[in-house]
Amino acid sequence: MTITIKELQKQHHIPRIIIHSLDMSLYQAAAELDGREEMITDKQGRLLRAFSLLQMKSQFDGLPVAAMVLRHQSAYDEMINQPVRGVSNQLEVPLSIRSPDNIPLT
Repeated sequence: MTITIKELQKQHHIPRIIIHSLDMSLYQAAAELDGREEMITDKQGRLLRAFSLLQMKSQFDGLPVAAMVLRHQSAYDEMINQPVRGVSNQLEVPLSIRSPDNIPLT
């Protein structure tokens, strides 16, 4: 499922935003609503993307977000030809919700 950023702005409470780290500088976001993860899209229906973490976080400034995390799943095991594991190697790191002021987005 997906939700547009405009629909997300109408929410009164957003339990969690999950920022997916896909590559060294490519991020996508999902919102956790009613126990489900919904990928966030722009008004054209394309997945919301950013090339820096600060840029992605700034998309949610002013929204009623309770928590924000960065999620990354490593391809390391596959790269070194390790067998498939029974458990995920997914990493989730809590993020501050508000972007610090006066930091240039370069």
